[in-house]
Amino acid sequence: MPNITVAKFGGTSVADFDAMQRCAQIIKSDASNRVIVVSASAGVTNHLVRLGQQSVPADEQNEILASIAEIQTNISQHLENKVALDVTIHEFLDQLATVAHCQSEQYNAKNADEILSFGEKFSSLLFTEVLNNVGLKAGCFDVRQVMKTNSLYGKAVVDIEQLKVNAIEQLAPKLDSEVIVTQGFIGQDGLGHTTTLGRGGSDYSAALLAEALDANNLSIWTDVVGIFTTDPRITDQARAINEISFGEAAEMATFGAKILHPATLIPAMRHNIPVFVGSSKEPEKGGTRIQQTVASNPTYRSIALRREQTLVTVKSPAMLHASGFLAKVFSILAKHELSVDLITTSEISVALTFDNPTGSTQSLINSSVVSELEQLCEVSVEHGLSLVAVIGNNLHATKGLGRSVFDKINDFNIRMICHGASPNNLCFLVPENDANTVVEQLHNTLFA
Repeated sequence: MPNITVAKFGGTSVADFDAMQRCAQIIKSDASNRVIVVSASAGVTNHLVRLGQQSVPADEQNEILASIAEIQTNISQHLENKVALDVTIHEFLDQLATVAHCQSEQYNAKNADEILSFGEKFSSLLFTEVLNNVGLKAGCFDVRQVMKTNSLYGKAVVDIEQLKVNAIEQLAPKLDSEVIVTQGFIGQDGLGHTTTLGRGGSDYSAALLAEALDANNLSIWTDVVGIFTTDPRITDQARAINEISFGEAAEMATFGAKILHPATLIPAMRHNIPVFVGSSKEPEKGGTRIQQTVASNPTYRSIALRREQTLVTVKSPAMLHASGFLAKVFSILAKHELSVDLITTSEISVALTFDNPTGSTQSLINSSVVSELEQLCEVSVEHGLSLVAVIGNNLHATKGLGRSVFDKINDFNIRMICHGASPNNLCFLVPENDANTVVEQLHNTLFA
C-alpha cells in the first residue's frame, strides 16, 4: 500500500466555508493525505445534544433545526453543486426532525446517538465537495460500513479486528484513485443502529482507521499550533513543544491536556504510528510530533490541569490488618461503572479521585453510590477540586523533585499527592479557585 496519512479535522477546522478551504489546501499540499476524518462543524454538536434530550418544545426544535440548516447552507452556497447538496441537506434535516420528535416524547439512548451522528454526516458531505472544487478527486464514505461496535450507546466499543478486515476490503482499494472523506465519532452496532464513541471519539476514530490501514502517519488538525508546555490561556509563558514521546503525550492527555484525547494515542502506540498535531488556521507554523522516541527527554515537559475533580475518602478501622476491604469498595464502584483516577492509602483510609466530564449534568458520585459505600465505611465527598499534573521523564528518580515543585506553591492547600506509580508524572489536587495560579507559578519556576 502507498504512503498513507490519515488526517483528522476538528469542528473549528470545518466550521464554515473559509475554514474548509484552508483545510482543503492542507490536504492538497501533501499527496499522502488519503483518508480524511471530520468532526461536525463547530456549534452543530451542541445543537444536536439539545435535540437529543427529552421534552424539548416543538418551537425550540424548529429553531435548532433552522440554526443547523443555516450553518450547512452557508457552506453549500459557495459550492458548484449547491442545488444537489441542498437537497441532501434537507433530506438529512427531515430525518433528524423525525428522530428528534420521537426523542422529545420519550428519551432513548439509541435515538440520542442517531441524532448526534448527523453533525458528521453534514460536514463530511460538504467537505467532500469542497475538495472536489479545489481539483482533488474525493469521495464521501460512510464510516459505519467499517466501524462496527457493540450496542453501548454513547460510549460504544469498536471491534478492532473487524475494523481491520473491513478497512482492507472496503477502504484500501479506493485510496489509489481518490481521497476518502469520512466521519469521526460514529459507528454501527450489530443491529444496524448508529452508535457514538464518546468523548474524543473523532480523534479516536482517525487513530483506529490509521491502525487498520497500516498508515504511515496520523495528523490531527485543530485550532492551536501543537501541544504546549501548559494551557496558553493560563500563562502567556507557555510555549509550543516540537516533539514529545508517546508516554509523555499519553500522560498529558490523561491528566487534562484538551488538545488530544488519551484514547487517540492507544492505536498509534500499538502500531507505532507517528502523530502530528497542528493548527489548520496556521499550518505554516508547524506543530508537535508525537512518536516512540524523541531527541530530548527533559525532566519537565509540561504541566496539565484537569478541572471538576471529586475526592472521595473512605475510612474504616476494619481495614487494619484485614483483607478484602478494597475489593468490596471497588466492586461497588465497578457496579456503577466508575473509573478511579488516583488512589492513595493509609492504614485505615483510602482516598480516590474521579473525573467529572465537562458539561456533565450531575456528579458521578451520586447518593446511590455513597449509600452503598456507607454500608462498609465512613465516606466523605469533596467537590470543587482541580488536578495538577507535572509531566516529564524519570520523575521517580529525580533528586529534589518535591522541593522543586512544592517550594514555590507552599502557600496553597494541597489535598492529595500521587507519585511513583509512573515515571512520567507527579499529580496533586488543589482547590479549583487556586488552580490557575498554582499552574502559572509552577510553570514560571520549572520552565524559566
